[in-house]
Amino acid sequence: MALDVPYRSIPDMVRRRVAATPDRQALGYPTPEEQVGWLTWAEVGARANAIGAGLIRLGVRPEDRVAILSSTRTEWILADFGVMAAGAATTTVYPTTTPDEAVFIVRDSGSSVVIAENAEQAAKIAEAGPRAVIVIDGTAPGATSLADVERSGAAALAEDPGLVDRVIDAIEPDQLATLIYTSGTTGRPKGVELLHRGWCWQGIVQAETGVMHDDDLQYLWLPLSHSFGKALICGLTHAGLPTYVDGRVDRLVEKLGLVHPTLMCSAPRVYEKVYNAVVNAAMSGGGAKAKIFTWAVRVGREALGHEQSGTPIPAGLAMRRRIADRLVFSKLRTRLGGRMRALVSGSAPLAPQIAEFFAIAGLPILEGYGLTESSAANFVNREGQVHIGTVGTAMGDLECRLGEDDEILLRGAPVMRGYHNLPDETAAAFTEDGFLRTGDIGELTDDGYLRVTDRKKDLIKTSNGKYVAPSHLEGLFKSLCPYTSQALLIGQSRNYCTMVVTLDPDAIAAWAQGGPLAGRPYQEIVTSQPAHELVAGYIEQLNAQLNRWETVKKFVILPRDLSVEDGELTPSMKVKRRVVEKSFADDIESMYAGALADI
Repeated sequence: MALDVPYRSIPDMVRRRVAATPDRQALGYPTPEEQVGWLTWAEVGARANAIGAGLIRLGVRPEDRVAILSSTRTEWILADFGVMAAGAATTTVYPTTTPDEAVFIVRDSGSSVVIAENAEQAAKIAEAGPRAVIVIDGTAPGATSLADVERSGAAALAEDPGLVDRVIDAIEPDQLATLIYTSGTTGRPKGVELLHRGWCWQGIVQAETGVMHDDDLQYLWLPLSHSFGKALICGLTHAGLPTYVDGRVDRLVEKLGLVHPTLMCSAPRVYEKVYNAVVNAAMSGGGAKAKIFTWAVRVGREALGHEQSGTPIPAGLAMRRRIADRLVFSKLRTRLGGRMRALVSGSAPLAPQIAEFFAIAGLPILEGYGLTESSAANFVNREGQVHIGTVGTAMGDLECRLGEDDEILLRGAPVMRGYHNLPDETAAAFTEDGFLRTGDIGELTDDGYLRVTDRKKDLIKTSNGKYVAPSHLEGLFKSLCPYTSQALLIGQSRNYCTMVVTLDPDAIAAWAQGGPLAGRPYQEIVTSQPAHELVAGYIEQLNAQLNRWETVKKFVILPRDLSVEDGELTPSMKVKRRVVEKSFADDIESMYAGALADI
């Protein structure tokens, strides 16, 4: 049965929310005194309309693109609403994006106006030559301030109160709302064209699946330039729930204690950090504290096993769990604000041990699944029905089937129109009957739960939810380091990228000539400290050219080169990633030692 979507566009959804609950708290923000300030929905609507009118005065027309280059903050959402109130589409740019890539995105998208957070961000896109640059904070050469744009728009609305409403009324559901750039296998990002229809669908299904309640208080820290963050904007607007917006992850724990939210959505990395902090704090000192913690986890696991299998928890075990909860896990809930109803995980796979630990602590994580190409949220576990190791069941009326090779295929309102200016890649992304090829391999249970088991496409995704194109980075490293034989980037579902390197026997032997390593065996040369320092220099050169989430944090030089004979290379000398990762699993795991504590 098709889902009823009553909104024509995101601005239409905002307008109806303002009319329904004008005096209700909408968006929270940190004040200069680090307290919590609030905007009502009436204030959000008025400011968004003023920004929209100001953009219209600057010459922005329907279906133009306006880029936003800023960290997560209330002004990001206001600017986004304003861009769409002018009938334009928002091009999102990560604040950590390199200048070269930011320029590419602005030019490729055709964004005529850029809204940058400050002068530093504005400088990144100077070479792109946008028609206008607007800064949120401070000043920048040749730029105007967002406050001035808002004032100009307010004046325009005073003269013509219906200016923005007429534009909003003309927006069609299939009009472009957002361009979000995601990594391509060549290293250049691809612009994903997402429509108003899909985002409005997102808002509705998040409420229908129980992810968002209208009496929740949400903490939103996720990058709003990411599709997950954008999806949450739609959800909070449809549901009308108050949302505190603060992208400063380093202040997250402190602010949770101040805001006391009931809902938070996150990439797995934040849950990993909380888990590591709790485990390390409990186990580092040893003694009674460590013993109690270990006992509590063991009791919790036993009780969780009954819950997952649907069997009753014996009375004695239930009593022990209550004691364990009082001694250990209640403290974790207090650390997260004391009122948390639901935690949601998306953007990357969640390690089962993390999901298990939070469930034991009375904070079950609702893991979900989706792609930028399908507006971020497509599957999710429901509250009270969490199946650890799965990403839940389909949201709304989304269609899902598995292809012949068990590739997950999706069709429905949230699926993209296509890749911007890339007709061939767009055609390749869909089946003949219109299903999106996700590039992920999966399994569907009889009751509709999806388990993502593997990746098909040549991209890796870190636990922070960022895509990285390994072949591009590997080729770049090889071009920098003349001693390289093979380079293999590691990072799928990890919290940072590492690299496995082998050195060319002839090249490294020549490098060793004239020094203390001259004439030494290959293994001795490549495992020496001078060789490690040599490669480290080229890793630094590589990292200088990359976005922060792509950088290689550690590397290992293997004691031998890869070979066809050992099954690590094809006859045409292509690296078999899975074979190498299995053959050198210990070397790889050594680069992540301590990154995820275990109990």
